[in-house]
Amino acid sequence: MFISYGVKVGLTSIIASIVNYFVKDNIKVGVFKPISRFLFNRRYECEYLSESTTYIMKNYYPNVNYLKLFDIDHVDFFVRMNKKNILMEEILFNFYSVFKEEDIVLVEGLSQSYIRYPFFSDLNYNIANILNAEIVYVISEYENVFYDFNRYIKLINSNYLNCVIKNVFGIILNKIGSPKEDYEYFISNIFNISKRFDKSLRLESSSSVFKKISLPILGCIPWNIDLLSVRVIDVIRFFDINTILGEECYNRRINSCVLCGNDISNFLNYCNLGSLLILSCNIVNVLVIVYFIFVNNVKVSAVLLTDCYKNGKVFIDKFNINFFKKIKFPLLFVNYGFEEVVLMLRNFNLQMFWDDEIRVKKICNHIINYIDNNWLISLKNVNVNIKKIFSLSPSLFCYRLLELSRKYKKRIVFPEGNDPRIIEAVSICADKKIAHCVLLGDIDNIRKIANLYGIVLHKDVEIINPILLRENYVFRLLNLRKHRGMTELLARKQLEDNVMFGTLMLENNEVDGLVSGVVNTTANTIRPALQIIKTLPNVSLVSSVFFMLFPDYVLVYGDCAVNVNPTAEQLAEIAIQSSDTARLFGISPIVAMMSYATGTSGFGSDVEKIKKATLLVKEKRPLLNIDGPIQYDAAISRDVAILKSPNSLVAGRANVFIFPDLNSGNITYKAVQRSVNLLSIGPILQGIRKPVNDLSRGASVDDIVYTVAVTNIQAQ
Repeated sequence: MFISYGVKVGLTSIIASIVNYFVKDNIKVGVFKPISRFLFNRRYECEYLSESTTYIMKNYYPNVNYLKLFDIDHVDFFVRMNKKNILMEEILFNFYSVFKEEDIVLVEGLSQSYIRYPFFSDLNYNIANILNAEIVYVISEYENVFYDFNRYIKLINSNYLNCVIKNVFGIILNKIGSPKEDYEYFISNIFNISKRFDKSLRLESSSSVFKKISLPILGCIPWNIDLLSVRVIDVIRFFDINTILGEECYNRRINSCVLCGNDISNFLNYCNLGSLLILSCNIVNVLVIVYFIFVNNVKVSAVLLTDCYKNGKVFIDKFNINFFKKIKFPLLFVNYGFEEVVLMLRNFNLQMFWDDEIRVKKICNHIINYIDNNWLISLKNVNVNIKKIFSLSPSLFCYRLLELSRKYKKRIVFPEGNDPRIIEAVSICADKKIAHCVLLGDIDNIRKIANLYGIVLHKDVEIINPILLRENYVFRLLNLRKHRGMTELLARKQLEDNVMFGTLMLENNEVDGLVSGVVNTTANTIRPALQIIKTLPNVSLVSSVFFMLFPDYVLVYGDCAVNVNPTAEQLAEIAIQSSDTARLFGISPIVAMMSYATGTSGFGSDVEKIKKATLLVKEKRPLLNIDGPIQYDAAISRDVAILKSPNSLVAGRANVFIFPDLNSGNITYKAVQRSVNLLSIGPILQGIRKPVNDLSRGASVDDIVYTVAVTNIQAQ
């Protein structure tokens, strides 16, 4: 992700150059612009400023996958309405739905030029975080921006240590040795800027600042005056010129302006093939000057006549004769005054027009020569890059959950249909087509609760009143449990519990999964499933895991909800079940068996239990990457792992954590969840024939939605 620091940094030029580099090497590249500002010149059908990336991608690289999402004002609305999470979700889903086969995607961050939007910086980091993108800053030499950036880097470094900003990869320095404003060279003959501007001094000053920048410098691109030449058509658009005579050589190049005032004796000394000659119609014999330029073949790119509101109309009517038709340079007429034109030229944006293919290619070729070639090669060789410790980002994990769930869309029953969190969650699931949701409860009561909490109950949510259908399940429950002393009276009594009712629906294949627990305890949720659904073949117990969604990675915690004090054999089975669940959801399991000791650093019956469980897992699953006993800090931190367990393949890399008992597991997951305020999905039950999942009684609406998605996938 490329993020600009300062204004006029040439962000689009950098991205276009790297795209051009990859396209030449047949690398599959994508360009993603989450937020932009739409500016469009309808007369000339030319896109400007922030839309330059769009123009380049459409016209020069049509085969490059390009996605542009939201206008900045649309984003501003979401932020003001406190719905940034919805915005991030839309960005994430659109990104992953479009960029599926690219080797690399370049993301263009929101520019710092949007000064009226104070949230732009946070949005950039939020987007980089959800996409797990490496950040590259792009800055240019503009005023004292290098010195400001150096202070900014110190802030970034401090934030990095506090785990706020991640993946800051490096910096590209652009326009090194440039004047403060590019237009200074465009109108250098007017203000004589070239005499007082010393490029060598500016370069020397810049190089002293580079040494103080703490980030790796990925590119150092010098400013080049040859890249500033514009076309006559660009001037025509800038002044909105309608009256043009002579040959319409719109693609002639202009690199300087020559002003011809009342004294015209020396103007020829400044004219060349790249000159725009500016004359006023107020000058006596202005026609003679134009004729002189024509017949003597004076080298100019174009002639601009000002003050035409006084004399221009007469001038054109009177002298639009045969020789005008033979003029070999554009003759342009504007109604602005001479002084006004000079002042307007100070606002001429030399980076404005991107429909100039020759100039775009020239800029790309110049820039790519000054970008670190080793870095570019490393980007091309994405398949051999060193993988990050945690290969699956939480945003990608959630995206996969919801996308797979949309694909399958199973029927999920909710026994606790009267809880407002359940009602809101199933409405979201129905709206996003995550699952076909079935609520158990009285329809009038559920609608009343929805209205009370301001929830719009989705029309696709199915509501079943179990009171009206209990008799249909009495004899089925009686047959399933008669060997346990079940009677007809007792069956009717147990069916008053909606969890038992929903479990019988699941057993009878009327639904594909069950989610409960915001009101009921874990025992009340699991007991009917064990009695009716039973466990999988060769499985001796039901266990659980939580998916812990940290800002930058996903961890699996088990068992934190079901087994109070498992034996070594049970602990081994929990580890195997948890690794299988992790693999089912796209996480390559690296299992750490938790203990208060690492390796041989501790003794006692609890440590021996972990050792035995680890050996049992290795016997049953010899290819599974597992280690234990190991302490939490050694399992997750590479720095600690080097000290405590340097030879372990798990230490410092673990993503599946198996706790020795319910006491330690439940305390740890809740302490982490509440302290870091992260999303945890679960408990996800393992070992049952059909998916039944328990919810924490403190579960949020998001927790429920993702648990529904998990249940939907388990139903496959």
